Amino acid sequence: MSEAEDKLRLTLEERSSQESLRSLTVTDGLVDFCSNDYLGFSRSQALKDRIRDEVARHQDYRIGSTGSRLISGNSVYYEGLERHLAEFHKAESGLIFNSGYDANLGVFSSVPQRTDTILYDRLVHASIRDGIRLSHARAFAFEHNDVEDLERKLKGASGVIYVAVESVYSMDGDFAPLPEMSELCGRYGANLIVDEAHATGVFGQRGEGRVAELGLQNRVFARLHTFGKALGTHGAIVLGSSTLRSYLVNFARSFIYTTALPFHSLASIRCAYELLASEGELMKNLKEKIQYLKNRAGADILKKMIPGESAIQCVLIPGNSEVRRVARGIQEAGFDVCPIMHPTVPAGSERLRICVHAFNTEDQINGLINKLRTLLP
Repeated sequence: MSEAEDKLRLTLEERSSQESLRSLTVTDGLVDFCSNDYLGFSRSQALKDRIRDEVARHQDYRIGSTGSRLISGNSVYYEGLERHLAEFHKAESGLIFNSGYDANLGVFSSVPQRTDTILYDRLVHASIRDGIRLSHARAFAFEHNDVEDLERKLKGASGVIYVAVESVYSMDGDFAPLPEMSELCGRYGANLIVDEAHATGVFGQRGEGRVAELGLQNRVFARLHTFGKALGTHGAIVLGSSTLRSYLVNFARSFIYTTALPFHSLASIRCAYELLASEGELMKNLKEKIQYLKNRAGADILKKMIPGESAIQCVLIPGNSEVRRVARGIQEAGFDVCPIMHPTVPAGSERLRICVHAFNTEDQINGLINKLRTLLP
């Protein structure tokens, strides 16, 4: 075994000893309380039919995009889709990236400059943190959803200031206090960037997200919406000014140096948005299921849950081995629920991440809660 292989093996063994070794699994046949498919679009026959018909209307489409958008991968369809999505989300302009990870990497690695400052919520997604690492700007974390701590950091910031938050946090399921944060950013001349990945399709009159729901679109520098969660497809769009779009086309390396999305992906995104606009009852149904789960949880489980109104409902079970034990018991009962362990979350805040969907039945929710109650320490 080479020195490199030996080093990798030792690192894996160390992680295994900490009960935090990850592995790929397949969980066929379980009731889904795990995925980000909040509206059931990824399994929707109505969406499949729309995509089939949209593809059939473009018989000359290519299977692959053949190159990056700056070389051969761009199209009238691509640019028309971006305009359509910008209008849907009440933005001036938008640029599609191949994934939410690519989008955050592109924005945060290219927009803030060496003399600028990035202030980010301590719990922002890893893709934002990775983009910040690639930036030359100074960066400081503020305490989660703590407006007072953010203001303290703003007072000491210099250069152009960017503030990075999520509208709905992926591991906690709670909301950022966007009205207060946008007011604070306005007062200090800072630029608010909001990742709307877990709000897209779930919040807003038509699923436009929390920023539009709160009427803050003109007070936010940039928004990121992903298509791989409630919309059941793949990819992401960064929304902002036409100047921001042009800048990203020129300087965002995760956009410039990657093959563009193929036509089938673009058609799927367009069809998902069309279905979203016509399926308002699904969002209403999802919210009712979220409330039903919280009502059924009762005081004993609620006291262990992170407060929140999103589809992500988390039950805190400290310790990697303990949260894995509970998750295993729930999975053996037929419910797909994921344990979220350290180092994904801070040690001591390990949790079950329960994702509620519009398609989950009351009987399924009852079964999940009843089993959880027997397993909690």
